[in-house]
Amino acid sequence: MSTLLATGFSAVAADSSSPQELIAKGEYLAIAADCGACHTSPKGGAAMSGGYGIQSPLGTIFASNITPSKVAGIGNYTEQDFARAVRQGINKQGQYLYPAMPYTSYSRITDSDIQALYAYFMHGVAAVDVKAPQTHLPFPFNIRSSMALWNTLFSNNKPFIAEESVSPQVNRGNYLVNALAHCDTCHTPRNALMGQDDSKALSGGSLGSWYAPNITPDKTSGIGSWSGEDLARYLKTGHLAGKAQAAGPMAEAVEHSLQHLSSADIEAMVAYLKQIPAVNTGGSQSRDSYGAASSTEQQMRGDQASAEPGWAVFSGSCANCHQANGEGTSYYPSLFHNSATGADNPTNLVSAILNGVHRNVNGQQVDMPVFGPDANFSMQLTDRQIADVSNYVLTTFGNPKVSVTAAQVQQIREGGPKPLLAQLTTPAVMIGIAAVVLLAAILLGVWVSNRRKKNVARK
Repeated sequence: MSTLLATGFSAVAADSSSPQELIAKGEYLAIAADCGACHTSPKGGAAMSGGYGIQSPLGTIFASNITPSKVAGIGNYTEQDFARAVRQGINKQGQYLYPAMPYTSYSRITDSDIQALYAYFMHGVAAVDVKAPQTHLPFPFNIRSSMALWNTLFSNNKPFIAEESVSPQVNRGNYLVNALAHCDTCHTPRNALMGQDDSKALSGGSLGSWYAPNITPDKTSGIGSWSGEDLARYLKTGHLAGKAQAAGPMAEAVEHSLQHLSSADIEAMVAYLKQIPAVNTGGSQSRDSYGAASSTEQQMRGDQASAEPGWAVFSGSCANCHQANGEGTSYYPSLFHNSATGADNPTNLVSAILNGVHRNVNGQQVDMPVFGPDANFSMQLTDRQIADVSNYVLTTFGNPKVSVTAAQVQQIREGGPKPLLAQLTTPAVMIGIAAVVLLAAILLGVWVSNRRKKNVARK
């Protein structure tokens, strides 16, 4: 990271006085917008060269090459072309982008920040002349022009305007949360057409195999019980002892973006989140307040005949790291007072077991091993075993009102519940649509034929 970025220069810079400062500002903005998380393929991919496969309910969407390459990237883009792609989701060739690229949030980015981002991508990123894989979604989603209607319904394309009734700090936080960092893209629920339901902004949303929880200041459903210092620490590190640990997409956001933001910007995000409308989505107590240390694991060692199935998995695969009583260590988190085990939705607990937890913060690698299909053979657990150990953990340390079935584990492993729009691609629905179209064509043909016969008879 450049010296300018390390000092937080770009976090508050207005119009830059030199090309170098403009590029540095753009680099900071690109980090705040988390561009690299999607456009840089993990495990050694060249910066911003694309190729990362983003799993969506509609299929895999490959991030494009956004280096200044003239043959594979955006080297031929004018600033106007760049702004249109970022804000409206339409590339230089006039093709509509899929909203896996969060242009509905980026539409709020100001003109001056678009200018800085363009300067950075054109002059601060190395050109890579390798084209990213093409995205091929099933019919009817492969018809990109259909996104024009979706955009009309769900993308307002209005740049951010500061509110006079709140402080500059809160306005800055609003801009970061809802524009650059696009927190709303994940944490806001979506309707049947996968558009954001902004009437319940930031109250939680499904991410397929993961769930982005309620981050409104509601005391039980959201993070209203967190202090400002708690929230700032979590955003910066992805770890808050006795409350939460970042995993999945949130771990990526912390690793690639949030940990690199200035303290002033983190505090602005906290200030904004603390004053938004609280949304209660149910629940009798906060998800990080459930559970306590337990001696159940030790007790069952002496009576294995009557031990529940999940105990055997926990004792063999979990207790060594999280401790037999569930209190964890300085490295591995406690299983009680943990938002993943206390939530009324078990998705994140199951996904953590299936996919592991991986994040690198301040040079420290945080890892929980994978126990799903990608695990080493000796560590691989079946869907039934993952359901059993999840239920043991929920009953012993977390929210006892929640339970998990093997079918739920399979669904989460396969990408989570499909929204209504995505169900259009299932064979049964496609056959049904084809049948309706065919029937309509037959009826239309009969109607036209009868009309012609009547016209002939009149003559």
